[in-house]
Amino acid sequence: MAPPSERLKDRLVLITGASRGIGRAVATRFAAEGARLILTARTQGALEELDDELRRAGHAPPTLAPLDLADFSLIDRMAGGIAERFGRLDALIANAGMLGGLSPLHHVEPDTFDRVLALNLTANFRLIRAFDPLLRASDAGRLVFVTSGIARSRRAYWGPYGAGKAALEAMVQIYAAEVAKTRLRVNLLDPGRVRTGMRAEAMPGED
Repeated sequence: MAPPSERLKDRLVLITGASRGIGRAVATRFAAEGARLILTARTQGALEELDDELRRAGHAPPTLAPLDLADFSLIDRMAGGIAERFGRLDALIANAGMLGGLSPLHHVEPDTFDRVLALNLTANFRLIRAFDPLLRASDAGRLVFVTSGIARSRRAYWGPYGAGKAALEAMVQIYAAEVAKTRLRVNLLDPGRVRTGMRAEAMPGED
């Protein structure tokens, strides 16, 4: 097995929600393993801070793509740019998401529900649609979608987030079955409880 610093050497990896939390940690680790990173998040400043951190550590400079994935046309535009520049994508880590607060379902504002589903579900469908050809162009395309135990526990007050993650799991499992006889591999990852800003929003008193 190749040492960690070379495990992902020259693999081209797109990470969504890369500016903080899980996405930032994955970006840091993948850079250390030699990956060529394309990082996207809504906050340009946070992406630039991560860029500086990776460069100081001696890693290859990432390609930064600050954008809101809920603007679906930008996903298509990003895929077109990657196709033109690289001609393939080796891995997509679909990590971006939002909680939308915790409340009884009948108190959720329609705009909040729509926004949570747009980012947690529809944006991931658009990523599949836009990047499937580029991932098939890789000799070992990989997709990982970050999910949550809430998708299966159906806990009270987690309505929009839980509904979005449950639908995401169904969609990804269907897609995985569709590509089972190709070189693509598609997985869902539930990281459990992780100290992130989103977790603190849901459980502000938790250590």
